[in-house]
Amino acid sequence: MRQPRGLAVGAARALIVAASTTALLCACSGGAPEANPTPTRTANVPSVSPSASPTPTSRARPPEQHDSLVATAVVRSVAAHRSPGGPVSSTWKNPRRAGVPLTFRVVAARGGWLQVQLPQRPNGSTGWVVAADVRLTRVSYRLVVSTEDNTLTLFDGGVRVARYTVATGTGGTPTPHGSFYLTELLSPTNHGYGPFAFGLSAFSEALSSFGGGPGQIGLHGTDDSSSIGHSVSHGCIRMTNRDITALAHLLPLGTPITIR
Repeated sequence: MRQPRGLAVGAARALIVAASTTALLCACSGGAPEANPTPTRTANVPSVSPSASPTPTSRARPPEQHDSLVATAVVRSVAAHRSPGGPVSSTWKNPRRAGVPLTFRVVAARGGWLQVQLPQRPNGSTGWVVAADVRLTRVSYRLVVSTEDNTLTLFDGGVRVARYTVATGTGGTPTPHGSFYLTELLSPTNHGYGPFAFGLSAFSEALSSFGGGPGQIGLHGTDDSSSIGHSVSHGCIRMTNRDITALAHLLPLGTPITIR
């Protein structure tokens, strides 16, 4: 049985902070919203194995073929340009909300510039950042969500290691499809989201805002385990609390997630 092998170039696990998820991940139907985020603090991550059964494999594929390149800011703000050396399209503060480090997923490189995915509307936005403004690491993990089957599959180095049953969006508020990445990891202090919540670079395409926030899609736990396996959310992806705890302990920020 294959075990997840971790990061190819030693990227740290995601920083976890305690905060209200309402102002951060607001396309979810996780519970009663709180008006203001709680001040952040470091949270401890228990060591929990996934409840899903990893799929056995007889041969591991070369990891470099499946790794993703992640850029973490090393300066106080990062400018995203429309093209290498071109006009600035947006500026990103580091750290982000709730003290989360600013992280991008790299999609291309040109000289001293990196093209990165941006966690903003419209979904799929990219920009060019100065390579010297970030630290690069490689991530071997990848997540694939099927909204038709309500499943989330975890890959490590291209090999499937676990599959989980999840809940996704309803027909009126569907979970958006596309290629995204994990932008933040929170330990929610408000009711309904379970012990951990990842923010995604995805935003609802049905809701321009929700609960006072921007309609950002999240991957989180739930206080309603009966919802797992159904299309019931406002767009977020729900897991059992045991499963989200396992992923929170395992996955670094920047991990790619494909939703289809």
